[in-house]
Amino acid sequence: MLKIYNTLSKQKEAFRPINADKVGIYVCGMTVYDYCHMGHARVLVMFDVITRHLRRYFPNVEYVRNITDIDDKIIKRAVENKEDIYTLTNRFIRAMHEDERALGVLPPDVESRATDAMDQMFYMIKSLIEKGFAYQAHNGDVYYSVRRFKNYGKLSRKNLDELKAGARIEIESAKKDPLDFVLWKMSKPSEPSWDSPWGQGRPGWHIECSAMSTHHLGNHFDIHGGGMDLAFPHHENEIAQSEGANNCTFVNTWMHIGFVNIDDEKMSKSLNNFFTIRGVLESYNGETLRYFIMSSHYRSPLNFSDDNLNKAKSSLSRLYTAIRGLNASDATTEEVYMRFDYSIRFNEALDDDFNTPIALSVLFELAKTINSQRQKDVDQANALAQLLKKLGGYIGILQMDADKFLKQGVSLSDREVDTKINSRNEARADKYFALSDQMRDELAELGIVLEDNANGTTWRRK
Repeated sequence: MLKIYNTLSKQKEAFRPINADKVGIYVCGMTVYDYCHMGHARVLVMFDVITRHLRRYFPNVEYVRNITDIDDKIIKRAVENKEDIYTLTNRFIRAMHEDERALGVLPPDVESRATDAMDQMFYMIKSLIEKGFAYQAHNGDVYYSVRRFKNYGKLSRKNLDELKAGARIEIESAKKDPLDFVLWKMSKPSEPSWDSPWGQGRPGWHIECSAMSTHHLGNHFDIHGGGMDLAFPHHENEIAQSEGANNCTFVNTWMHIGFVNIDDEKMSKSLNNFFTIRGVLESYNGETLRYFIMSSHYRSPLNFSDDNLNKAKSSLSRLYTAIRGLNASDATTEEVYMRFDYSIRFNEALDDDFNTPIALSVLFELAKTINSQRQKDVDQANALAQLLKKLGGYIGILQMDADKFLKQGVSLSDREVDTKINSRNEARADKYFALSDQMRDELAELGIVLEDNANGTTWRRK
């Protein structure tokens, strides 16, 4: 049985969808004013893994992810660049999609932009005002009245009085209470704005996700997720808005992805210690980066370093080496795969709150068995290689041709490498072992690892 850790209950729970014929999952996406960083990569990859696994059990999973394309940061960056917000956001949306593809992330079923969802936001804000959960202040802004929602803080376990004591006092604030947050803000001269029942303005950040998620998935749906930093206040505010407006449970299961750390400190743009996805991809391929992200449980901190990325690169190469030279591409039925204990244990790991590190450890056990079977029973080795590739596909790895993956990043062409290997083999045959070793070392400096076996010499990238 699939179990998921629910941030709301602070425990693992058996996942029972509202309607098994249509499972709804909504994930808070990017604010598109810059390139995606490694924190975004982790959210993209892990919810891709989560959605892939859900689809193995349920016939129809609708995955919705939003794009925040109107925001203070976007306006500020557009002014700095002397361009309109649409040119800016479209450029970074294209870049985000490029990064997704490089990481092997499948696109969501729905990718909703905030600027396309104004009518849904208007409808929800009007409902909140009518029910007494929101008010228009004297400056024209519309605020949510936090104290009107009795269960505020249930996700983050925060107490209203403690929050008020720590609240920042805003000069000339139009709020009735420091805890209240904006639903609609009046625009300043030269800022982008939309016509609304409350005047020219633009939405607050929190209302867009409540409006878009319920529009696409209904007022009550199965899973809502995002980065751990969104649990408060963003997701707390979403609950208050959605349940206040619709008078029903908003979401059953809340999932949050852990932080990416740099030298044991949370990666963030404010600390100027962040790495963009495309920057990392200059040194490591997308599948290596995906493997690195899955090597840590999604709720645990992920420690970003060249050392850990190189370990991921080496580990993934070991898996590809196991299937190299074997017939791993033949289609085989699920019944055949299920005869192997590896498949059962792999699925059990993912069923236990998507435990990718344990799932990967099963793949390494399988790779070890494949290597031991190569010389004993080639048919068995081929069948196990097919299983390894099949299981890897469930989490989005091992789908490349093994030779192609293992030879990536080599500066020499295949023909040049083969020519050097032939020269080395001739030296070995003539018993010029010192020269043979020198040739091996020269190739190693170019990132080429030679592997001698009974059938000859093969090579891969270091």
